[in-house]
Amino acid sequence: MPMSTLSQRIRTWSASDSEAAKPPFESDAGKEQDQPQLMHDVQLEATQQAKLFDAQIHKMKKERRFFVKARFLFPLGILLGILLGFILIQPSDLQDIHSNLLLIMEEYDISLKIPDIDLSRVELEWRRFRNNIPEVWKLNNDGREFQVGEAMKARGLTAHYPIVLVPGIVSTGLESWSTSPEYRAFFREKLWGGFNMVSQVIFNREKWISAMMLDPVTGLDPPGVKIRAAEGIGAASSFMTGYWLWSKIVENLAVVNYDTNNLHLAPYDWRLSMWNLEERDGYFSKLKATIEGFKYGTTNLNIAPDKFIFCDRERQGKKTVIAAHSMGSTVMLASDLLGWRLLFDLLLVASNGSSLPNTEEVDQIGSAQNHIESYIAIAGTHLGVAKAMAAFLSGEMKDTVQMNPAGAYVLERFFSRKERQKLFCSWAGSASMWIKGGTDVWGDANWAPDDEPGSSHTHGELIAFRQGAVPPSAHDITPSVEPTKNMTADDASAWILERTPSTFQKMIRNNYSFGIERNEKMLKKNALDPRKWSNPLEVQLPNAPSMKIICVYGHGKETERSYWYAHGPHEYEESFVEGEHSTCTDPTDKCNYTRHPPLDSLFTMGKWIDADYTHETATPKVRNGVKMGEGDGTVNLLSLGAMCVEGWKKPRWNPGGIKVTTVELPHQPAPNIPRGGANTSDHVDILGSTGLNEIILKVATGAGHEVEDRFVSRIREFARRVRWD
Repeated sequence: MPMSTLSQRIRTWSASDSEAAKPPFESDAGKEQDQPQLMHDVQLEATQQAKLFDAQIHKMKKERRFFVKARFLFPLGILLGILLGFILIQPSDLQDIHSNLLLIMEEYDISLKIPDIDLSRVELEWRRFRNNIPEVWKLNNDGREFQVGEAMKARGLTAHYPIVLVPGIVSTGLESWSTSPEYRAFFREKLWGGFNMVSQVIFNREKWISAMMLDPVTGLDPPGVKIRAAEGIGAASSFMTGYWLWSKIVENLAVVNYDTNNLHLAPYDWRLSMWNLEERDGYFSKLKATIEGFKYGTTNLNIAPDKFIFCDRERQGKKTVIAAHSMGSTVMLASDLLGWRLLFDLLLVASNGSSLPNTEEVDQIGSAQNHIESYIAIAGTHLGVAKAMAAFLSGEMKDTVQMNPAGAYVLERFFSRKERQKLFCSWAGSASMWIKGGTDVWGDANWAPDDEPGSSHTHGELIAFRQGAVPPSAHDITPSVEPTKNMTADDASAWILERTPSTFQKMIRNNYSFGIERNEKMLKKNALDPRKWSNPLEVQLPNAPSMKIICVYGHGKETERSYWYAHGPHEYEESFVEGEHSTCTDPTDKCNYTRHPPLDSLFTMGKWIDADYTHETATPKVRNGVKMGEGDGTVNLLSLGAMCVEGWKKPRWNPGGIKVTTVELPHQPAPNIPRGGANTSDHVDILGSTGLNEIILKVATGAGHEVEDRFVSRIREFARRVRWD
């Protein structure tokens, strides 16, 4: 019983007792004499009620169920943590526990002598214990290892074409090669991928952020820091222990006689812009040499002690199959490797005064006709990703706003939206996933190609504002695009760029283009413009009729498509406090990016996804401010398939008539198997699906003609609505 209610009842009892005790002809003197007795009775009654109330509360506490008590929950949390650790740990890791513990103690200057312990017997027993666990309940193994390869081998299929795997962001590990004292503890440790990344983010967050952040002016490593892509097939086999990536595909390829002689992983530093990826790491030149090396090797004949003769000999003698996942598909377009128009060196020469080759000469530099058998785009980000726009604007995406309140609070306190946005804006490479095609592809204020019938709000307004969520002060600022106005893809792109540092704007301008080009003469000229290469709407596919393109992606998982945003008061924007070299001072430099006034640049209107707004019955469905659409859980259906089923079927973008096959895999996860099992088509988990593994092995073993179009979505209908002409 609440105390306020008790007080009200005391007053009620006092009044009623007074009325009941009053005689018909009582004088005022009599009232005054009886009042002390009445007050005593009321106080006594109140005391008894309070004791009764305390007894009820005590009884409720005693009757509280055991499993909600701290004495049960605390040990349970410890047991679950230990169990999860033992599930994820591999037997071979047990021997490293001692050395890793010593390394951590040395890093934090803890001087404590730990005796050497022989864990070989523990490793043996743990291995025996793991072998007795059914495969379907293991996080890293689920019983499907090698099955697709065994089935192909039983058919008599074997390795035919060499294959190159190009990973995405999640599956490309980054490791530190920094030797400066402040970063020496990271040397040869993974800063992206692996448990070391988790430990550094938790216990050494500021140092991790400064190591991962690129120089805002050059887009390269900042002074004293050197981060490179982890090499080797093992680097992309798993993100961390217990979370596989490419390992299923590698296992099945190995069954049909693939090894390091005909299988190559091509990791890259996805933080870099495409130009810097070649300038710093020579990535595309190395990849070109690797693919050529698969067809033509080099033999060194030692004729004399001081003389070598280099002779070309045929190695594999066959074209190469390229399988690229997620952002890897964009990298392949950006490299223009598919057309063998690798012009970085030529463009550097041209910058020194020499003339560029014409487009006919470009096609003679090398040809996909002679080197590429098939290109498999796995969950490709061809036309961009909506979540990239939200990440650059406010450091958010569906994964962050749909966390439970406790998790969201911890994330914001530990790794705030501002910190995430600042980190994203230093990674020019991730801007390659900026949405492309503008309103012609993604719709306008009245329409979008993938709008459902009866939609209450169009996806064409990529960023929208609920008027009830916008405070009156939000109307007091005057940017070029009214902030409370719902924005299309074109409006949102301009609005986001206006709220990023000028260094980022310049990096975008010098490396990317996000429009659509319909003029065939201009499309040919764009072959000489590296800014266009990552946009399939502004470059042509190579003139290689014998080459094949296969688009494979999942469908059936809700995917973020557009957003409801909210405004807040003006806040200090640290990212706009830039160095003296961040503005354009060279009169020959065409600086057409936005310049902020000295005062306005420091304070901007707060903006964030309106996570308080959820409308499950609306069309489209709104969950925590995110308007959901179709896709694979990460990439929207339009980006996954529109170019494959419609854009690349047009001679304007496919002059050689390359055959393009589209295979959609329905997302049908098994609820009792971690990560969905054989029929999952999640953006990352698709790498372990039986359907994808079968396609890759068929193409690699020379049975690619068996792969045919398969549709489970309405992508052909959506793609026809795009304004291609």
